Amino acid sequence: MKIYTNDNNTATLKLLVAANIAGKKITLQKYSFEDVFTGPKCLPILEVDENVSFFSSNAATQYLFPIIDLTDHGQCQQMQEWEATKLQPAIATLLSSKSVGFDLKQNLQALLDVVENYLTKHKYILGDKLSAVDISIWSTLYPLCFNKDLKQTYLAETKNINRWAEELSSAKSVQEAVKQWGGTVEGPFGAQSALGIPQMSNIVSPVGSPDESQVAGPTAEEIETAKDNWLHGVQRLQEPLKQEKVVLPIKGRKNVLITSALPYVNNIPHLGNIIGCVLSADIFARYCRLCDYNTMYISGTDEYGTATETKALEEGVSPREICDKYFEIHNAVYRWFDIGFDYFGRTSTNEQKQIAQKLFLKLRDNCFISTQTVDQLYCNKCERFLADRFVEGICPHPGCLYDNARGDQCDRCGKLINAIELGSPRCKVCGAGPGVRPSSQLFLELGQLEPAVRTWISKSEVGWSGPARAVARGWLREPLRARAITRDLKWGVPVPVPEYSNKVFYVWFDAPIGYLSITECATRDHQKWWRPDKEYDVQLYQFMAKDNVPFHAIMFPATLLGINDGYTLVKHIYATEYLNYEDGKFSKSRGVGVFGNDAQDTGIPSDVWRFYLASIRPEGADSSFSWVELGTRNNSELLNNVGNFCHRSLSFCANSFKGRVPELTLTTADYELFALVNREVAAYVQHMEKGRLREALRHVLAVSRLGNQHMQAAQPWVLLKGSDEDKVRGATAVGVCCQLVALLATLLAPYIPAAARKLQAQLNLPADRLRINPLNPSLIQYLPAGHTLGTPAPLFAKIEPELLEKLRQKYAGSQADRANQAKGAGGKSSVADLEAAVAAQGEKVRQLKASTKDKAVWQPEVNKLLELKKQLTEAQKNKENQSTNGLPDVAELEKAITAQGDKVRQLKASTKDKAVWQPEVNKLLELKKQLAAAQATPPAVATPPATPTVDVASLEKAVAQQGDKVRQLKASTKDKAVWQPEVNKLLDLKKQLAEAQKNA
Repeated sequence: MKIYTNDNNTATLKLLVAANIAGKKITLQKYSFEDVFTGPKCLPILEVDENVSFFSSNAATQYLFPIIDLTDHGQCQQMQEWEATKLQPAIATLLSSKSVGFDLKQNLQALLDVVENYLTKHKYILGDKLSAVDISIWSTLYPLCFNKDLKQTYLAETKNINRWAEELSSAKSVQEAVKQWGGTVEGPFGAQSALGIPQMSNIVSPVGSPDESQVAGPTAEEIETAKDNWLHGVQRLQEPLKQEKVVLPIKGRKNVLITSALPYVNNIPHLGNIIGCVLSADIFARYCRLCDYNTMYISGTDEYGTATETKALEEGVSPREICDKYFEIHNAVYRWFDIGFDYFGRTSTNEQKQIAQKLFLKLRDNCFISTQTVDQLYCNKCERFLADRFVEGICPHPGCLYDNARGDQCDRCGKLINAIELGSPRCKVCGAGPGVRPSSQLFLELGQLEPAVRTWISKSEVGWSGPARAVARGWLREPLRARAITRDLKWGVPVPVPEYSNKVFYVWFDAPIGYLSITECATRDHQKWWRPDKEYDVQLYQFMAKDNVPFHAIMFPATLLGINDGYTLVKHIYATEYLNYEDGKFSKSRGVGVFGNDAQDTGIPSDVWRFYLASIRPEGADSSFSWVELGTRNNSELLNNVGNFCHRSLSFCANSFKGRVPELTLTTADYELFALVNREVAAYVQHMEKGRLREALRHVLAVSRLGNQHMQAAQPWVLLKGSDEDKVRGATAVGVCCQLVALLATLLAPYIPAAARKLQAQLNLPADRLRINPLNPSLIQYLPAGHTLGTPAPLFAKIEPELLEKLRQKYAGSQADRANQAKGAGGKSSVADLEAAVAAQGEKVRQLKASTKDKAVWQPEVNKLLELKKQLTEAQKNKENQSTNGLPDVAELEKAITAQGDKVRQLKASTKDKAVWQPEVNKLLELKKQLAAAQATPPAVATPPATPTVDVASLEKAVAQQGDKVRQLKASTKDKAVWQPEVNKLLDLKKQLAEAQKNA
């Protein structure tokens, strides 16, 4: 095996260490790209033989030193990607920079904290065994670990990294690899790319390609355009649209109708559902409003079908009660995520019934409905046909044979199933084995509609995302066949044909019609959107995960084409791949992953969740949620990049110019900066218009980085103390940074609306001032000279690694596993929750006993009921003990009031509808009443006040951390107003420490 490399490349060190530890012989060959070589121009290259080469250093490292335990493979891959896209670019930027800015230091420190946190728990990064991850990260950190100056600057307090690094470097095989590598710790270090070390990676980019590593400066034309837009851009914005309560299409405007796939109402949405549908659609809708498109965003819950009936049986209630319960849960989750629907509805309405029946009859009149007899499973005990989710059995697919597969899909292998194909089927209600009976059903003749569907798709798919096109084309590889649109159920829209009045429409046919009925509920004139006059420009955008594409790209369009009555067909389908959870998959049915209510319970703001989910949106391939990465993205991108720049810029203006935006005396260099910024804004608009929300976010963060670089280069804190000419330049630098903050408030508003609203208040600007011209996207003069700003304040807070680890452990496994663990640990389910669980389980037992006399079927459920009653008795006893020992805990009530207050403020900010937020206000008032009672009532038994104990070690750590913060601030600026508050905090901490040591 050979390694082709350049001098002193730490990525080459990875391969040599891996090969030496694994005992594999390898030779080094110096390489120049002037030589003929096919493949990416990225060093090092591992050539295994004539047919196999690796161009990724991490992939090569894993090949040389593979993971033996396959259970660790996913985490290893994830950490290798983190090293390549985050750690390595940051180190490369550090080594190639002549001066290191505060933001780079902060970012690098956050990355090192991630490594330190892993090594706090284990001997090596992934556990007690050495892995390829250790080799990759050790090699990347080599310049820091063994260069005295860099080690003192960045690793002085990382005890575990130092311990781990020294242990690896002491190994003979590693020492031999370093010797063979032949580099020095002083550098200069060779670039992983042949054309130069890549810049610090942005939010999603991997290590930069050669073409990306060198950015050409702006052209004269770009500079002139930037100047023109700066001077005249505000006047070129359209007249802002008046926000109407009922949104209808407007002549002469681009009218955008946005839908997100209707979520099933039978469960709580998880993060994969949220980013795949409602959050993506919300980000796009907010962008459209920034562009002054007349925008209507609707969604709702899909409430009919077997999923709802089976959930109702599980909980022992009616389907309507299930729908009412979970509609409120969905509504609350989406409101917490700040999803700005124009209307959030549901499909179990009279409007849905009327429109669905009308469309069906039109299809029948146009001869696209047929009748077929099909074999279905029938339960004699329940006296009913068993729709897909009412039957379970053995998966028929070879190699799986899972014995608990559903009648529509196997949870183990994931393949679709026809219920009649199940082995040893059993009724989910009574447990009996069903028989087979013929049943007459109505079918949509997709085969007859296929030519129209194919013609339409060939013209329309240009506006679809890659996953949407791929799924649609996959369906069209074979001829379309007639598909049943009715089911033998009770819960659904009844078929308006006398001989089929005992059947309802199948949910795949019924649910997409929900978009029309929800629009009707919102506007009372849905045809204005769905059957618009020709002079109205109406474009339909639909967001979903790729599993919903067949219904939106084939079935629903076929229905509308068959009706042939001028209905709006989708122009843009923006489907995503799947979001995975850590090293597995999200699953609603198994309760695996983080769900909407879980995110709320973490205490992490909704904006952080929105930002992180958008940054990992699976646009072209599956992506994975990671607790560690959530913290890294928050701390490095939101806090250190965006938050640091915005707060510093506005604080400089507040402190140096009394909060009034200074007059700008712009130079060619400033317009060059504007031209570079405009490149990012143009790319942002281009990606947004094509539904590439993740890619667009990269360019927002690039604007913030340009702002940080400008501030560091201009150093206004120095200029403002110099000559008159220097002061003019300093004032211009501060003013330019404030204008960039206004631009960021605009570009970020779709992603993090709460933080954008705070920033808007700090800028003291009306919302309609912060807009985009999509036809000429650029930086415009948002803030006139002399404009008075509001009060600057930090936008984001650091998320500590300890919290993330606790959350990772808390949400490991399934919801059922977590509930069982809580019970096993003496879980603290409330009396009310247990009473509700007992009632639901009791109803389930009664239904089972009424449906069968077979004790084997209902006895397990009886046992669950007895266990719940036992837990309820214990909980009631504990509650009585608490009530006799004292009042509710004051601290807990204060915490609850704070959380409820935040909830009320968010709701009031999102809607003026009093009916929405008044119940939450009532809860807040009740909590305050309880707190007042708890504070006013003395304890039953007088006890002497306890002397507070202060942890000396914690204070010493806090003093050290605050000292570092002060040193960093003083190194980055001479402006006393910036760092003096932190010095005051340090002095106060030292005072507390001295007092604690005296008392110890």
